[in-house]
This record gives sequence, structure tokens and C-alpha cells, in this order.
Amino acid sequence: MQDPVHIVHRQIWRDNGVSSGERAVAEETAVALTYNGGSYAVMMATPRDLEDFATGFSLTEGIIAAPSEIDSLDVVPQDDGVELRMWLRQATAERLAERRRHIAGPTGCGLCGIDSIAEAVRPAAVVAPGGAFTAGQVMAAMAALTPLQTLNLATRAVHASAFWTPKAGIIALREDVGRHNALDKLAGALARSDTDPTMGMVLLTSRVSVEMVQKAAVIGAPVIASVSAPTALAVRMAAAAGITLVAIARHDGFEIFSHHHRLNLSRQPA
Repeated sequence: MQDPVHIVHRQIWRDNGVSSGERAVAEETAVALTYNGGSYAVMMATPRDLEDFATGFSLTEGIIAAPSEIDSLDVVPQDDGVELRMWLRQATAERLAERRRHIAGPTGCGLCGIDSIAEAVRPAAVVAPGGAFTAGQVMAAMAALTPLQTLNLATRAVHASAFWTPKAGIIALREDVGRHNALDKLAGALARSDTDPTMGMVLLTSRVSVEMVQKAAVIGAPVIASVSAPTALAVRMAAAAGITLVAIARHDGFEIFSHHHRLNLSRQPA
């Protein structure tokens, strides 16, 4: 398996001259997701936490409803990438056979191969009411995110998705060159560990586009908090899905775009 970080030689130009040295850069590789011998998708991804990626992608794409529908999962290195080889239960395989298609997506692609407008903007699942959170907890959760992004600290080139709960803090964090991949990896990690998603927050380091809301809704998280801004369609989708959307979360505050009732905004300890 490839290392997710490589050390490369480079030259550096500055006003005061040229120097040289080494830099850590993120790896990306072609990852093929196959089901019962047929190819479904090829994504460019960071070669880490690939079992989580396979499970999470299968969940958020609607291929499976639960990890138990995957009978076997093998990570198979290839000459030019990695195959995530899955065999599904018969009923699930038959359902997939009706919608099978081959899609190939560039880094970070989240709507690759979607063949209709209706499918691209399909309604997100409506989440359960979930827990309530304070403004201080949102701030504490976002502050805890950066120190745990080990790949990004090394390369400054990858996204992260994490899950935070009031009792345990960040209980899972996944990184990838693609923001959608990072969220799929998180979805897989939570599902494989049988984590209750209703009592925590999904944390993102990227902009909040509509497919990120759709994936978070599949996870079942009642709150999304991101350092970046949402799109207008993402705001509408979060509102329809019952998700509290917090964005532009920085050291001095954040903005709430939907379902503010879950947040206590009075000043109090986290």
C-alpha cells in the first residue's frame, strides 16, 4: 500500500534568491470500487482508511443500507492504484444490478456520473431531532480539529471530516485529498464502529456543498459545522433535512444558516 505522504525535492524562489530542499506532499491514487465483480466508480483518493472509504461510499451512494450488507471487503493493490473489492448480499447485489453504471471522477468529485438533474439534487434524508449544543461546544469542537489533522499538518493539502460528541470530544477523524472522500471515510468509520450519530456534530474543513449535506444526512448527524461557507443549495437542503448548519466557524465565532434551535447561544463554558 502506498504511503499517504511522500517527501519530494523542490526549489524555492523568494525575493532574496533561490534555495532548495524537501517538502512533504500528499499522495493521491486511483481507487476503484467494485461490487460483485463489476466496477462502479473510480475515484482519486488518499491511500489511507480505505475500508472506511469503501463502506462510507457504499452507504452515502445508497448502494447499501448498513455495513452488514457487505459480505466481504478486500483492499487489493494494483499496478496503478487500489481496488476496493466488495461482495454484497444477494438482495443488495440484485438491487445494485438495476442501477449499475461506471463512473470516473477527478479529485474531490462528488457528483461524478450523475445522469439526471433530479438525481443530483435528490432530497436528503431527514435527520432525527438529536441533541442540543452550546456555542461554547461548537467553538471547542472546531478548535480541537486542527491539531488532529496529521496529514494536513504535514502537507497542507488535504481535507478533514470529523465527528465530535459532548462527552468524548472528537471520536473519529478522517483525511483525504478529496473533501467528499474524507466525509465518506468518516461515514464508514462511524458505521463500522456502530456509533450513534444523533448526539454529535460532523465537522468539516471545506466548503459545504449540497452533496456534503446529503452525505451528512445519510450519516444521521443533526449538526454540520464547517470552517468554510455553504452554497445556497446546501442551505436549502440542510433546512429541508432538519440539519443545523453552522459555517464560517473561526476562532471568534460562527454563523448559523438553518435550524438554530439546537444551539444555545448564551455565553457559558463549553
